[in-house]
Amino acid sequence: MNKVWLITGANSGFGRAFTEAAVAAGDVVVAAARRAGTLDDLVAAHPDQVQAVTLDVTDTAAVDRVVREVAERHGRIDVLVNNAGRTHVGSVEETGDAELRSLFDLHVLAPAALTRAVLPYMRARRSGAIVQLSSVGGQMSMAGFGAYSATKFALEGLSEALAAEVNPLGIRVLIVEPGAFRTGLFGNHSLSADGIADYAETAGATRAFVETGGGAQPGDPAKAAAAVLAALDADEPPLRLALGDDSIDTIRLHLDQVRDDLAAWEKAGRDTRLDA
Repeated sequence: MNKVWLITGANSGFGRAFTEAAVAAGDVVVAAARRAGTLDDLVAAHPDQVQAVTLDVTDTAAVDRVVREVAERHGRIDVLVNNAGRTHVGSVEETGDAELRSLFDLHVLAPAALTRAVLPYMRARRSGAIVQLSSVGGQMSMAGFGAYSATKFALEGLSEALAAEVNPLGIRVLIVEPGAFRTGLFGNHSLSADGIADYAETAGATRAFVETGGGAQPGDPAKAAAAVLAALDADEPPLRLALGDDSIDTIRLHLDQVRDDLAAWEKAGRDTRLDA
């Protein structure tokens, strides 16, 4: 049976690549974006497979309505892809509360709301998959990406618990951790005020990288989408899927550093037990 997908941020980047891959597989996609008109070309090319819907994922009432309408129209939701997002650059000190809350609303609270909305339908059928678009920044962070990585760390923590809860019910969770791919992410970014000179060589260098690196990323979104579909169809799908040489190499280096710190300070850590 062909699948029914609900994909957020479907009008560009990974969202469009996932939509095109699912359509090529013969599936039906409900493609959500803040401006549904940006999906007109996909709808025109595949009128029987692509339905465009307007959705601001930070609007919880709209999320509940859209999910209910999709389930009523198609009878099920097989795959939810929480893809909508943007990046943010700024040192931790330069990043204000409003900027941080806005990013958490988009990257954590919105996926949580969408997940809550689809789970009753997936539980009823004892099947389904939830794809969480994280990042290499969901495993490690770097100067200037503190706010962005904080949201992706939170999404991964939520998703690990979710996987443990829903796997026994026949529902799978896939955390996708891309590196630098040729999407519009760098073009869709916000910046904290650049006012503290002491961070010019750290967060400032990241700011320059984001502002000038668009269009030069090595990753191919179509190949990323193919890898995600392959992981979802695997007999034993992974919990995490790192995509891109940079993501794999960076995560491996980070895990080595964590392991080295754990080993170096293991005795001190274990010596904190209460004396008998």
